[in-house]
Amino acid sequence: MLTGLDHLVVTVTDIPRAVDFYTRVLGLEARYRDAERVDLVLGDMALRLHQAGTPVSPKAVQPTPGSLDLCFRSALTLDEIHDHLGALQIPIEEGPVARQGTSGPIMSLYLRDPDGNLIEICRPSR
Repeated sequence: MLTGLDHLVVTVTDIPRAVDFYTRVLGLEARYRDAERVDLVLGDMALRLHQAGTPVSPKAVQPTPGSLDLCFRSALTLDEIHDHLGALQIPIEEGPVARQGTSGPIMSLYLRDPDGNLIEICRPSR
């Protein structure tokens, strides 16, 4: 019946700050829809940023900045991700640690976006 995920809405307190983080730190491409909505493209899906407190509708019953836990697969090694984050002075909250991904064992690093969402970056375990 379903074929995949098109977009996931992320409610943020400050769109420019979130765009900076997701483009500069994680390498997503920003596509502006209007002043209150921005798509951050990753392959064939997007994170759609919505500014908290705006009249965008429909929306979740309780859209809350900082309530998500997102896991991204990385093309780079976790050592390369670690070095990249260090160069940008982005703190790593945890990792690398062993976890279970959708397709099997993974190794993950954890960090936070500007709104406090937990961001996991993973690679398949060898």
